[in-house]
Amino acid sequence: MVELQDGASPYHDWNQRITAECYAPNTAARILDSDGMVQGLLNNYEHISFNIGPTLLSWLAGHAPEVMDALLEANGRSQARHGGHSNALAQPYGHSILPLDTPRDRITQVRWGIHSFSRFFGHRPEGMWLPETAVDMATLDVLAQEGILFTILAPHQALRVRPLGQGSWRDVRE
Repeated sequence: MVELQDGASPYHDWNQRITAECYAPNTAARILDSDGMVQGLLNNYEHISFNIGPTLLSWLAGHAPEVMDALLEANGRSQARHGGHSNALAQPYGHSILPLDTPRDRITQVRWGIHSFSRFFGHRPEGMWLPETAVDMATLDVLAQEGILFTILAPHQALRVRPLGQGSWRDVRE
């Protein structure tokens, strides 16, 4: 049980508040016509990359199953549309800043995050969101060793880029 969190008022806790204000509305975003009338609903998660951490996924499964079901449905639809690739990204288990973890803890966070993602979504993740986009080479090495194909970096975190299948790198430093 999550304790009462005063800052989340009028909700009991932040899980309830963020579900009501963000996660649930994004499962049924309104499509409006030019007069502002609702013409349909859209599950945004079918069309955007998203990550939700293991502890929140567990909470959603038990306290907001309709939101969890919509996330799983969006995951399946994104896989169907993208040749088996999902919009959903994994996250390290405890939302720790991986470059600050010990090597053993970093590996554990990544492995447990992969396991949790696989348990909820029914497939291994291809990508992993890094908390606070904190990254170093040791973290990237762990992701690669654990089969994670990509992560998302802030623009200033990359030195060079290369389109897939091309041999030359392009410097992107400012």
